[in-house]
Amino acid sequence: MITILAHFIITIISTLGYAGIAGLMALESACIPLPSEIILTFAGYLVSTGRFDLWLVAITGALGCNIGSTLAYAVGYAGGRPLVTRFGRYILLDHAELVRVETFFARYGSLTVLISRMLPVIRTYIALPAGIARMNFWKFQIYTFVGSLPWCLALAYAGLRLGRTWETNPQLHAVMHGFTLATIAALALLFAWYVTRLWHRRSRRTA
Repeated sequence: MITILAHFIITIISTLGYAGIAGLMALESACIPLPSEIILTFAGYLVSTGRFDLWLVAITGALGCNIGSTLAYAVGYAGGRPLVTRFGRYILLDHAELVRVETFFARYGSLTVLISRMLPVIRTYIALPAGIARMNFWKFQIYTFVGSLPWCLALAYAGLRLGRTWETNPQLHAVMHGFTLATIAALALLFAWYVTRLWHRRSRRTA
């Protein structure tokens, strides 16, 4: 599953270029479980080959985050908590988790959007409570972009550095091979946990 997903991401970026990066990051920010770590690191690798520009990758990725986050913001704004509560389980966001995110948002206000954009996992869902709270739209857009840009730049730069040392450091091949296997195993366990969690929830509802 993870291998197929990674192949899909690589194919999209290789085929569509910057538009592919923006589109994939838009999906990731619209609560679709696509790992930005794979998207931007591979894009950074292509920077090392001369195909992409580092800053254009980061800016394109951040703009994609704005596009996807706007969709999630609109869902929260229009549907409110009832809609998110009803369908949140499909994106691993149950009622208790929604309450925690809303409480965090209520405590720190608009800065939550800025800070959360630089945190794994949380960055994917923060647009929903922002929409529910009806945060100022333009402030939401600015904070989303400013918070997403360092995240995108850091991952793309990591891919750039790996790409530059890949051919000059034979030991890196062995290290990355082991790292890749460990990552795939961890993601496979995460996917299995996700499926099991949905199954238990449906079982409780039908019981």
